[in-house]
Amino acid sequence: MESIVKERVVKESVLNTVELSWNEFLLFRQWLYDEAGIQLADAKQALVAGRLGKRLRVLEMGSYRQYFDYIRTATSGDQQDERQTALDLLTTNETYFLRENAHFDFLREKVLPAWRQRSLNCWSAASSSGEEAYTLAMLLAENHVGDWQITGTDLSSRVVSQAQQGIYPMARATNIPRPWLQKYCLKGVDDKSGTFRMASAIRKRIHFRQTNLQHAQRNIGPFDVIFLRNVMIYFDTASKKKVLGNVLERLKPDGFLLVGHAESLNGLSDRLRLVSPSIYKLSDAL
Repeated sequence: MESIVKERVVKESVLNTVELSWNEFLLFRQWLYDEAGIQLADAKQALVAGRLGKRLRVLEMGSYRQYFDYIRTATSGDQQDERQTALDLLTTNETYFLRENAHFDFLREKVLPAWRQRSLNCWSAASSSGEEAYTLAMLLAENHVGDWQITGTDLSSRVVSQAQQGIYPMARATNIPRPWLQKYCLKGVDDKSGTFRMASAIRKRIHFRQTNLQHAQRNIGPFDVIFLRNVMIYFDTASKKKVLGNVLERLKPDGFLLVGHAESLNGLSDRLRLVSPSIYKLSDAL
């Protein structure tokens, strides 16, 4: 028994001291770019090592190259699951309720009155853990008479799962107006204390799914409103053009595309015209 314990301690010690070489980092960087169009900066070597190092320990692998080969040649179910886990770990997901609120004001004041009876189909294209889609859902529930539905998509299966549950720490409710909070959010009790959940009347209107924006999205849409916010900043020009082209194929002729306030689509497509800061329509739309 003592020898087994010593062997385990030695193995864990070795796994905890595995280093990510520069060449191994370049392999993961190219893989992430090929898979998701995301370009990691040179300074992200430590981030990759930290996020993937835990997977080496779980799988008891002795090098990052071994782990890279494992996910790169994924054929079995376990390997494919691990491939998605690696993608989840290497992508950044940051969002909150009512982020960049000017977009929601624009929809409420300029768009929804003109579409009062219209059945709306909306897309939160980089939905992360769901706050953007649920914000839009509460806005529509409050301000739109016609039918509506929302599709939320993200590259990370982990945050898609979180979004589907619609459960958040109470601290995340800070930006939600009190009337919305009381009407659309359920306070957790007992073991769920300190959390809230989006009401079923909201959740049933949103369908979350994992998808890669680098690929054509033929099975969803078309959409009246598309949120593509704060995701293009992670792509180089070639990847931006590919993502934008895929997204625009799902936008209705008179629909609106909303991007982050710090983002610009200049030079990426000749199919768009700016109608308000960070808000676009197709150039041939009336």
